[in-house]
Amino acid sequence: MPEITCLQTTWFAIWGIAWAVYFMLDGFDLGLGTLFPFLAKNEFEKRAIIKSMWPFWDGNEVWLITAGGVTFAAFPRAYAIMFSGLYTPLMLLLFALILRGVVFEFRNKVDCDCWRKTWDACLVIGSFLPALLLGVAFANIFMGLPLDEAGIYTGNLFTLLNPYGLLGGITFVLIFCTHGAIWLTTRTTGELKERALQFFNKLWWAEVCFAGFFLGMTVPYTKLWHNVFAKPYLLILPIIAVLGLVGQKLFMAKGHSWKAWFSSSALILFVVLFGVAGLFPNLLPSSIDVAYSVTAGNSSSSPLTLKIMLGVVICFLPVVIGYQSWAYNKFRDVITPESIDEGQSY
Repeated sequence: MPEITCLQTTWFAIWGIAWAVYFMLDGFDLGLGTLFPFLAKNEFEKRAIIKSMWPFWDGNEVWLITAGGVTFAAFPRAYAIMFSGLYTPLMLLLFALILRGVVFEFRNKVDCDCWRKTWDACLVIGSFLPALLLGVAFANIFMGLPLDEAGIYTGNLFTLLNPYGLLGGITFVLIFCTHGAIWLTTRTTGELKERALQFFNKLWWAEVCFAGFFLGMTVPYTKLWHNVFAKPYLLILPIIAVLGLVGQKLFMAKGHSWKAWFSSSALILFVVLFGVAGLFPNLLPSSIDVAYSVTAGNSSSSPLTLKIMLGVVICFLPVVIGYQSWAYNKFRDVITPESIDEGQSY
C-alpha cells in the first residue's frame, strides 16, 4: 500500500469535512421535506414550511457539489469506481434531488389544488429518498464494498440493501427528520411550531434508539471503532456527537430552539467525522480483500494537482462560508402570515 503523504491526508480531511457539512446543512431541509405531509395541515402551513427552507436549500447543495468535486479532482480513481459500481443508486439520488429543486419553482405556478398536491408528493419523495440512499450508501462504505483487485464493484443494487445498510438509511432519515423538526421550531410560531415540537419529542426517542443501535452494530460490521481506538484522541468525535444528541433534548425542554439546532448540527457533523476518521486512509474499503481497498494513497491525483486545488480551496472557501453566513442571518426571521408573499413561487 502506497505511503500516505501529508497532502493526501489533507485532501482526505477536506473530503470528509465537505460531506459532514453537507449532511449538517442539507439535513434539516431533507428532514422537513420528509415530514411535510405530517406537519402541514393547511396551505399556509405548507407555504410556511417551504419558506423556512427555500432561501437555504440551494446553498446547502453547494456542499454536495463540493464533496463530489473533491472526490473527482483529488481522488479520481475513487470517483470512477464509485460512479460506475454505484451508478443506479447515485442516479436515483440525483433524480430525487432534481425533483426536489423543481418543486420550489413549480408548486405555485398553477392555482390548482391537484397541481400543488402533486408537487407536494414530489417534495416528499425528493427529500426522503436522498436521505435514505445516502444513509444506505455510507453504511455500506463503512462496512466495505465488494471491490475486486481491479477496483470493479462485483455486487448489485440489492447487495447494498443488507441489514446494516438499511439500518444506516433509517438512522439517517430519523436524524434528518429530527434536525428538520428543530429547525421548524426556530422559524415558525403557533400551532405549526407546537406540532413541530411534538414531532421532535417523538422522533428524539426513535433517533436515540436507532443511532445507538447503528453505532453498536458498527462494531461487528465495520472496523471504524478499531481504527478510532487505535488513536484515542479521535474518541472526542463520538463523545461530542453524544453530547449533541443529549443537548437536543435538554435545550428543547428549556425552549432554546436555536441551541438545540446547533446541538443537532454537532451530532450530525461529528457522527460523519467519526465515520470518516474510522475509514482513514480508505475511501472505499473492499470487503473481498483489504489489499483491494481504494485509499487516499492509491487513488489521488498528482501532487501538483493537489497543491493547485488546495490554493483554490483556500481562496474560495471563505467566500462560500461568508455568503452562507450572510444568507442564514438575512433570512433568520420568524415566519408569520404577513411575511408570506403570495407572489413567491412556492
